[in-house]
Amino acid sequence: MKGLPLKNLLRRPGRTAALVLLTAFLALSVFGGSVVVSSLRSGLDSLEARLGADIIVMPATAESKVSFKNLLLQGTAGAYYFDAATLDAVREVEGVEIAAPQTFLASLKADCCAVKVQVIGIDPDVDFTVKPWIQKSYTRELSDMDVAVGCEVAADVGEDLRIYDMNTHVVAKLARTGTGLDTAVYCTMDTMRALLAAAEAKGVTHKLTTDTGDLLSAIYVRVKDGWDVGKVNNALNGHVRKATAVRARSMFTDVSDSLTGISRTVTLLIGAVWALAFAILVIAFAMMTRERRREFAVLRLLGASRRGLCRLMLTESALCSLAGGALGVGVAAAAVFPFAALIEERLGLPYLMPGAAAALALAAATLLATLVIGALASGWAAYRLSRVDPGTTLREGA
Repeated sequence: MKGLPLKNLLRRPGRTAALVLLTAFLALSVFGGSVVVSSLRSGLDSLEARLGADIIVMPATAESKVSFKNLLLQGTAGAYYFDAATLDAVREVEGVEIAAPQTFLASLKADCCAVKVQVIGIDPDVDFTVKPWIQKSYTRELSDMDVAVGCEVAADVGEDLRIYDMNTHVVAKLARTGTGLDTAVYCTMDTMRALLAAAEAKGVTHKLTTDTGDLLSAIYVRVKDGWDVGKVNNALNGHVRKATAVRARSMFTDVSDSLTGISRTVTLLIGAVWALAFAILVIAFAMMTRERRREFAVLRLLGASRRGLCRLMLTESALCSLAGGALGVGVAAAAVFPFAALIEERLGLPYLMPGAAAALALAAATLLATLVIGALASGWAAYRLSRVDPGTTLREGA
């Protein structure tokens, strides 16, 4: 009976194509849905690891310009400022261990870039959020006019990036986060002061109404061990004027809730597809049972064992499942991987695609799942066909 399963499938191309397409649809939904959910979870984990702050202090006017959720997802969408004296006020609050300032330069279109970029100035002496991320790609300190760029910025290490008619030197390309931070540019505060002055010369005003000192856009706070983050956050809101302190965890809660909702929806859809596909496969194999009774009766008269007939049908099911699974995984990969940026934009959530090893593992798990569901669906039909009485069956068909 070697080679008979494949011959049987080729002899009935319509039936075979239907089974292959059904399992392909199953594999497409499982693999595509798993990649999307995995990418969302990886994106959130990456963002949380990159942020590293307990509290973020921003100008009181910031929330009118950008939602706190977008602050996480898009990096720093916009430009808003308070003066450097705010940093001293933050550091005076009990429970504050480290206060690291950042300054944002309004989004612009750099000469070399096809997308807008956000320039973020940091203080390397105290920064604990961006600097560790930069040091994974560049172990030295950033010098004047040196910049580290996100992976989506169209400038490579060693090239110059022109910003407001000033040349900055790219020294590092940062790892992907799956958020708007991937299109950001990072520099020291000295470099940021020069860029702000160049922007002013171009007519982009960033002046404060109260002071002409250094401009800060956000202060990232790490709370001392043993201190209650909520109480420190309340103290900051009571002590620091014209500023709003927000717990980073509350920002993540909003993003995490959105991710949980999408993950639950995708999981339910996958479950519905599994149930539908299994029901259809069971019906299909049950119909095949009646259709192939005489065929199996003849094989029994020719000496085939019951176990051999079960093996024959299960092999046919496995061949259909493998072909359909490979087709479904291929179609899902072609639909999901090239359009990762579009999916991220539409979902509005951090989205970090799995690496090659993780993607291959998901593909292998999907193929295994299609094999299992095919075997379960065909198992009862295979058992029933193996129990047919050859003489009775052939007399009924005479």
